[in-house]
Amino acid sequence: MSQKMVAKSRPNNLIIRSPKTPEEFKEYYKLRWEILRKPWKQPEGSEKDEFEDRAFHLMALEGDSLLGVGRIHFNSPTEAQLRFMAVKEEHRDGGIGGALISGLEDEARKRGVNEVVVNARKPAVGFYSKYGYELMGDAHTLFGSIPHYSMRKNL
Repeated sequence: MSQKMVAKSRPNNLIIRSPKTPEEFKEYYKLRWEILRKPWKQPEGSEKDEFEDRAFHLMALEGDSLLGVGRIHFNSPTEAQLRFMAVKEEHRDGGIGGALISGLEDEARKRGVNEVVVNARKPAVGFYSKYGYELMGDAHTLFGSIPHYSMRKNL
């Protein structure tokens, strides 16, 4: 059986929490860049946008190892948007992304949000569907080559 077909288990000591120190934020952004921007030859810094200071950030840790990151920002009092979800390839399919989504959605609920939207890359559409996100249609094409699809979920 190929390794990709083997379900990975979630680390027993997985911790989901917000980055706290400047060094943790540095690692958080580095992982975002390495997974979401570097493969498309995008410069460091392109993993950030104008919402960083107003967004809610989470990181997935196993001990001192950063395994994944995610962010949610608030488009309106009733709508939030997931962005910059990234899990190291060797830790995908182990529930880490789902744990990040759960934590981000919990924060959205605390703030009174009733809908979360995401623009998902094609390979991630199935992942978000698994967590209750509904495909709405085409979104944008990033870097001229990465189609994205608009998805939403009512909380």
